[in-house]
Amino acid sequence: MQGDVAGTSDWPEAGFPGIRINPVSLLPEIVNEDACRAALAASTDPSDQIFVLIVEGHAAEAAELLAEARFKDPESFRLRTFEAEVLRVSHRTDRALDLFRQLLAEFQGTDREALVLQHLGKTQYAAGHTSAAVEAFARALDLRVAQSADAAQIYSSTVALQRARDVLDLAC
Repeated sequence: MQGDVAGTSDWPEAGFPGIRINPVSLLPEIVNEDACRAALAASTDPSDQIFVLIVEGHAAEAAELLAEARFKDPESFRLRTFEAEVLRVSHRTDRALDLFRQLLAEFQGTDREALVLQHLGKTQYAAGHTSAAVEAFARALDLRVAQSADAAQIYSSTVALQRARDVLDLAC
């Protein structure tokens, strides 16, 4: 993506223009403000605005928009994952982990299981539960490969798994 912050072109995609996954923190970051703002301006999907607010760390604003969006579409998978992400950004990691575990139980055996595992692993990693994150990322990667998922998703899981393993190895 042209215009990204220098050195971020190999960062995994985050699923929205101008946003990539930092391979050290494993969290999404805006790397191209112009591309992100242009995509937001063109979007009619409220979940895009919620995602960007989460990435920017604006939990309260994201929560407010999320409540409105969930009222209109309470079963939206994406909005349900954003609920847990808002909890993570709000430093309520235990509640975020509980919600991701609930989603995992609900979507186990479906095509969404790998995505839930990836989010769970990211939250575990951010909370310092590196061993559990390694397990979640490994399962997500295995599922994504088995499902012949998009190359960007496989790459994201590969980068996350390697980073978590590196951190775990350094801790031992």
